Amino acid sequence: MTEHPRVDAEQIRARMEREGFNIFARLPAVYAASRTQSRNFLEIAGGLSVVEWRTLWDLAEAGPLTIRDLAAIQRADHSLLSRALPDMRKKGYVTMHKDTRDARQTVVALTDAGRAAYDQAAPVMAQRRAALREYFSQDEIYAFAGFLDRLEEFLRIPTTDLLAHRKTQEDT
Repeated sequence: MTEHPRVDAEQIRARMEREGFNIFARLPAVYAASRTQSRNFLEIAGGLSVVEWRTLWDLAEAGPLTIRDLAAIQRADHSLLSRALPDMRKKGYVTMHKDTRDARQTVVALTDAGRAAYDQAAPVMAQRRAALREYFSQDEIYAFAGFLDRLEEFLRIPTTDLLAHRKTQEDT
């Protein structure tokens, strides 16, 4: 008779505890939770998507921007914005025209309808940021952002460089 494998609750608990410190494994879950929470707030605020909200917010605060500028501010992929902006234009939120200084660039500007959508969503999204400040002090938020900057810097190191560095460490 074949013996069935048994689940070891202590091994599972120990593994979960170790994984709690695995930054690489935690980031996707944190990102997904953030996006879900954002979508929930934005649904209450009038139904904007996260990309629409971020774009309207950036345009409201910084004025007309190129797609490259928007991508840099949002730390987003240029192609994500390039796909979302035509729909935002169809909804009447933004205008898009070629940059007079660099015809390769597209300048995006807020319309009155875009300003109205932003004005409707802004108070709700401000409540989200206020709620975050109830969990983290301003100093903790700045420290956390600093850790994210360092992590992003680390993640941009070419894999070959990291492997070469490790090999050098092992050789010494």
